[in-house]
Amino acid sequence: MSKTAVIFPGQGSQVVGMGQDATDASTAARRVFDRANDILGFDLSSLCFDGPAEQLEKTNIQQPAIFVTSIALWEAFLEAGGSRDQFSHAGGLSLGEYTALHISGALGFEPALRLVHRRGQLMQNAAEATPSGMVSLLGASAEQAEKLCEKARDGDVLSPANFNCPGQIVISGSASACKRAVDIAAEFDCRAISLAVAGAFHSKIMDSAAEGLAPVLRDTPIEPPSIPVIANVDAEYHTDVQQMRESLTRQVTQPVLWQRSIERLMKDGVDSFVEMGPGRVLTGLMRKIDRKTKAVNISTFDSIAAVVGSPIQ
Repeated sequence: MSKTAVIFPGQGSQVVGMGQDATDASTAARRVFDRANDILGFDLSSLCFDGPAEQLEKTNIQQPAIFVTSIALWEAFLEAGGSRDQFSHAGGLSLGEYTALHISGALGFEPALRLVHRRGQLMQNAAEATPSGMVSLLGASAEQAEKLCEKARDGDVLSPANFNCPGQIVISGSASACKRAVDIAAEFDCRAISLAVAGAFHSKIMDSAAEGLAPVLRDTPIEPPSIPVIANVDAEYHTDVQQMRESLTRQVTQPVLWQRSIERLMKDGVDSFVEMGPGRVLTGLMRKIDRKTKAVNISTFDSIAAVVGSPIQ
């Protein structure tokens, strides 16, 4: 029997104008943005629709913006006749894991939005406290990435942060260590590209963010998910509530095992994926993980029709 997973993007997928076509066409999507504005106490929808880009790219704005846009598309999908029953599993990259937990019934909309907004604030604060960054290694294996980090670290923080797909691993650490990594990448037969991010996400530099997030997660109402949701930190499924709180806390400082997560879903029978949210990052990664596996992207209102009530083509 065919199984389809819905997956949600994380930071870096934002673009000025995201979600606007969905709110123009869907009452349900418009309600999501209106409600988000009320909960957050500022006009998130205007930042998503009109920018400016430099404001939208701030971690404390970017995280709720991507979450809300993804949920707006999800609600527009449901309003158009789609159903959660079309999906056997769910997942998301970093921030996207919160979106997956919301659609699975584990997190209510308001608690989830408040969580991701606070998470963004804490990660932005940690990034501003320590000059740091992230570097994408193209053509590197996991072993090469580990050895490169070991050589470039030189007493600073530097470690793998995202195992995205074959040939694409992101490392994260102090600004000086990231610079050294770029300088020596050719020694490890790979190409290094510095990323335009606020700081060293998914590394020890985010320890203060994880410490700040833990009590917020502890006080947030969480229910077991109604469909299996894969966790970034170990590519295992979320189970009980305490495990979810611990996993989401660890996720801030530990690597995102995205390739392993997708491979686990496929091993468990998932043969098609729907990426729902701004951008096409996850669809692109799917092609590199397994080109034969079907993947559909929903980042605009018009793209919803191809998925509602239909097998994934």
